Amino acid sequence: MPEVTAAPELTALDLESLTADLVAQAMKAGASDAEAVAREGDEFSVTVRMGQVETLTESGSRALGLRVFLGKRSASSSTSDLTADGIRQLVAGAMALAKVTAEDSCAGLPEKDEFGVVESDLHLYYDDVYSLPGAERIEWARRAEAAALASDPRIANSDGGSFNAATGRKVLANSRGFAGGYRTSYAGVSVAPLAVDADGRMQRDGWWSSARCFAHLESPEAVGAEAARRALRRLGARRVPTQQAPIVFAPEVARSLIGSVFEAASGDSIWRSASFLAGRLGEQIGAAHLTIVDDNTMLLPTGAGGFGTSPFDGEGLPSRRTVVVENGILRNYLLNTYTARKLGLKSTHNASRGLAGTPGIGCGNLYLEPGSLNPDQIIAAIPAGFYVTSLMGFGTNIVTGDYSRGATGLWIEDGQLTHAVEEVTIAGNLAEMLRSVTAIGNDLVFRGAVASPTLRVDGMTIAGA
Repeated sequence: MPEVTAAPELTALDLESLTADLVAQAMKAGASDAEAVAREGDEFSVTVRMGQVETLTESGSRALGLRVFLGKRSASSSTSDLTADGIRQLVAGAMALAKVTAEDSCAGLPEKDEFGVVESDLHLYYDDVYSLPGAERIEWARRAEAAALASDPRIANSDGGSFNAATGRKVLANSRGFAGGYRTSYAGVSVAPLAVDADGRMQRDGWWSSARCFAHLESPEAVGAEAARRALRRLGARRVPTQQAPIVFAPEVARSLIGSVFEAASGDSIWRSASFLAGRLGEQIGAAHLTIVDDNTMLLPTGAGGFGTSPFDGEGLPSRRTVVVENGILRNYLLNTYTARKLGLKSTHNASRGLAGTPGIGCGNLYLEPGSLNPDQIIAAIPAGFYVTSLMGFGTNIVTGDYSRGATGLWIEDGQLTHAVEEVTIAGNLAEMLRSVTAIGNDLVFRGAVASPTLRVDGMTIAGA
């Protein structure tokens, strides 16, 4: 068995002092403003296939990023060389780039009075994610796969079970007095079994559990059993005739629709007029019971911080809750400082920041507010329709709203799930789909930063046989 250690060790380093010193060096070099970000993290990952370790990774990393301004000119650079010489080269490189870039009237850090952090404990870090001894981490992946394989004789193969754990830390500082940092943790277990029917045709599906805290993970046996159930229900899949019928999106695929709304409402798309939502603030864009929220401060029912929760955004503005769509009305675009200036609006504190480059726009915990119906009630109301459990391809045109995705799932007949469906395409227009949401489930569960309950959409086309 491969030898596995505890969490990868990084030597102690004061990232707060390091970023403050980097900002000071940039200002001394002639910058009119400067912003520094430091990230460090460690990761463990194992994949087991048919009981044998297939991949095993342990790693640690640390790096610095710097953004400098010369009036309305700006540039950024990054490095993993944290020696004094490496930092000097980082400053010199960023300054040299800034001198040759074009001026941009909207460039610049936020105003000084806009900075801040959420002071309450957001429960983003748990030190138990590495509490399992190394051999037991591998055993968790093995147990998930074994549970799937043992559930039914038709599960005879697997694409593998996995276990992952990670911790990270981020520190941000700038020349306008902001300094902040936080730690995060993550653990996950997953498995992807293969089911085979009597004719030898295979179907694959999977399931996973993820959490900030190891204690909040579902058991590997529960994950394996659910993955097997999902693979088995895909056996016997066939195409259905081309038609228009109600489509029910399972939560794990409905969230991709909510993600598309985020892209369309993102300030980058709006100021470029590259979104079907451009110029539509205050208008009815969806069904009256449709409310979409982005909450960067949210705690999960377990008490842990959400996967998109943080005390401040990528520019140092305090995290907050923003209603994007309220009862079908578009209330807010999602903006960072740059796109807000482009549009003559205020930032919604949605800046995302890597080590290099200008801040982008990211969501926090983006979700569709749940309704009152359970999934069985939604399905029971449909004489004939398509319950979608998996989507393929990237078929959403944010400019026009046109939507076309390959899909698999289960056919609904007389309010019951019947046979599996594959090799079909579902198509519509996102603007029309939002208005045609006729039912929303009560089964909202966060398995990532973007989440949705079960969703029924009428009027779409199923292209099949």
